[in-house]
Amino acid sequence: MASVLIAALTLVPILALAWQAAQGSEGLWSHLSRHVLPHALGQTLILMAGVGFLTAAIGTGIAWLVTAYDFPGRRSLEWALLLPLAVPTYIIAYAYLDMLHPLGPFQSAIRAVLGFDSPRDFRLPDIRSMTGAILLLGLVLYPYVYLPVRAMFMTQAANLVEVAHTLGTPRRHILWRVALPLARPAIAVGVSLALMETLNDIGASEFLGVRSLTISVYTTWVTRSDLAGAAQIALAMLVLVVALITLERWARRKQRYSVSAQRARSMSRQPLKGTARWMAMGLCLLPVLLGFVLPASHLAIEAWERFQFAGLSARLVTEAWNTFALSALATVAVLLCGLVVAYTARLFPQRGMQAVHRMASLGYAMPGTILALGILIAAGGFDRWIGRMIKDGLGVDPGLVLIGSGLALGYAYLARFLAISIGSVEAGLSRIPRSYDQSARTLGHGIGGTLRHVHLPLSRAALAAGGLLVFVDCMKELSATLLLRPLNFETLATHLYGEAARGTYEEAAIAALAIVVVGILPVILLARVGRGIQ
Repeated sequence: MASVLIAALTLVPILALAWQAAQGSEGLWSHLSRHVLPHALGQTLILMAGVGFLTAAIGTGIAWLVTAYDFPGRRSLEWALLLPLAVPTYIIAYAYLDMLHPLGPFQSAIRAVLGFDSPRDFRLPDIRSMTGAILLLGLVLYPYVYLPVRAMFMTQAANLVEVAHTLGTPRRHILWRVALPLARPAIAVGVSLALMETLNDIGASEFLGVRSLTISVYTTWVTRSDLAGAAQIALAMLVLVVALITLERWARRKQRYSVSAQRARSMSRQPLKGTARWMAMGLCLLPVLLGFVLPASHLAIEAWERFQFAGLSARLVTEAWNTFALSALATVAVLLCGLVVAYTARLFPQRGMQAVHRMASLGYAMPGTILALGILIAAGGFDRWIGRMIKDGLGVDPGLVLIGSGLALGYAYLARFLAISIGSVEAGLSRIPRSYDQSARTLGHGIGGTLRHVHLPLSRAALAAGGLLVFVDCMKELSATLLLRPLNFETLATHLYGEAARGTYEEAAIAALAIVVVGILPVILLARVGRGIQ
């Protein structure tokens, strides 16, 4: 029953969105469909198409290089290529806007070299454009493709390559004729994850002047105070999400892959010589430099200069504590709920529990803006109802119980990141033989005792890894936090968003650097896991 209740919580925002959207007048929908949705949908589709192509090209290309060839720095680049995952999309946009500003360090250095004195004499094209958004998002999101594709390349049996050679296929054609066809499922999964993140993005799109569906939802609600219109746009986004997931599964509907029952041998790496080895190194190093090293270095320099000038403000310390406390509490709640769902699925592996499992994981497929808006509608209705009850009974107005206390924001984190917790717990439990459960029962332990004395101790590593991923994602989450945070409550992410929106980039450098530093932790974890499968 607890698992069903937890899973049902992910459906509440969708039902609330549908109910609120139905309250809008016919004239409102006609206005949105004529003046708002076409432009926002067009911008979103162009952005997703560009990011999808770029992430697929970068992620697949570098995965093949580090798997099939040997060149200087390859071992270090294998894990360094994951570093852009530590930089949220809104932070890379913030960093490059500051670096490439007409008065910023990059353009100022170019003008000094060329002998120009003023931005009127020479300036680069503005990065605030669709092209700039596609490039920056692609540089951050390509690891979503790189990770699964590299894992696929590494686990492909070496005899497939040998057979291709026997049939006369040159090594330079192995990628196109053998490796890529086998890696299509991994590419599809990675690109779909990157597109989900693109659709969820709110900070980078707004900073770079792209009016996506996510921005339209936010501005319709916050700027125009039109909740019904925002709900209708959010439902249109939800349709796009469902279409994206359906398309990804349809593309893989008839594809089945298997390897020999014997232990598969990884393909031998071909040493590169001459110019080719340095070109391969440069191609792999470029996304690391552009996606992590340059923005992180700029943030470190700006944060140090800001610290020397004004020190660490009390406001920033408060926001850091808000971020840590909120993320820690949400992580505990998400892990507990994920443990309940995953453990119930282990105890009762019937088909009905599988449906509950899928329903509980639904929130991760929804962009944070859609989820937050649905929770905002549901929590607002609950706050009004409980307020009337308490006021009629006690004569006291309790105010906004869920929204004002931050419980609504915690609910959003729970619904959004529950799938990560469930997956981590299931990964830990799957390594425990069911004979251990039977042995514990014969020793007199019930379900609770078996969980406490057997499963939890043996699953600690998986729980810790899942908790780390959830904690960092809570810290980085921007769209849900913007919509649901209590009044006068700021986190590092919302602080950065506010300063960047005002154009005061130097004020947010410390907050941005703190988020990036914490974001490196799951990257280290992923790198260790990747080394374990080599």
